[in-house]
Amino acid sequence: MAREVHSAAQQGYTREAATYSRGRPGYPSELQEWLRGTLGLGPGKRVADVGAGTGKFSKLVLATGAEVVAVEPVASMRREAAGVAGLQVVEGTAQHLPFADASLDAIVCAQAFHWFASAEVLDEFARVLEAGGKLGLIWNVRDESVDWVRRLTDIMSPHEGDAPRYWKGEWRDAFPHAGFSALEKTAFAYEHTGSPQQVVIDRVMSVSFIASLDEAGQAGVRQQLEELLATHPELRGRETLRFPYRTDAFACERVGRVA
Repeated sequence: MAREVHSAAQQGYTREAATYSRGRPGYPSELQEWLRGTLGLGPGKRVADVGAGTGKFSKLVLATGAEVVAVEPVASMRREAAGVAGLQVVEGTAQHLPFADASLDAIVCAQAFHWFASAEVLDEFARVLEAGGKLGLIWNVRDESVDWVRRLTDIMSPHEGDAPRYWKGEWRDAFPHAGFSALEKTAFAYEHTGSPQQVVIDRVMSVSFIASLDEAGQAGVRQQLEELLATHPELRGRETLRFPYRTDAFACERVGRVA
């Protein structure tokens, strides 16, 4: 299993699962209608949240009334997710899902698909989905048209190494795939509101490749964040911040057969 999980994710999320839980944004309320309408979720449906992390997105899926199983390879993240009421949590990877053939109505991956995107993973997703089952891929994207948000990216980028990233678009290489229809995209505006510690420092320190830095590296990043909060005119002296995001949601349907 270790070879199926990128080292930045394994190390970073093992160290900073609690920070991830505190600092990561939630999701726009409009996604509820998308989950119910576009993905067809509701009572009687069985859904796997693959790469579920601490279960942040699983909570939204549970609210549809569907049965939700969180699949997560990192033990510390599973322990956080275990605190979500009504959520089943299992160990597993996208490459080897612990489900029988055609046993799921839907799969969702929030902030996760770029870590394991491949034709082989889509083969596995197609195996466990019923015909007509839905796949939903969701990402929160920072709004870098805002100056201070762009500066956060400048602080993080030198450390990203070879970590997969949504914005690079390499995850799209897994498509088209014979087992799935074409992706359909919907976008929603979203703001994460909270203290500077929560929405800036915890948010950045929970990023996989930042969380996997050594103690000195993390201290350097934290210092830059604190300096930005103390000096930027839109951040200085604020007790509450509104961090702007765009949420991109992609959907497709299980079709055909996989050889």
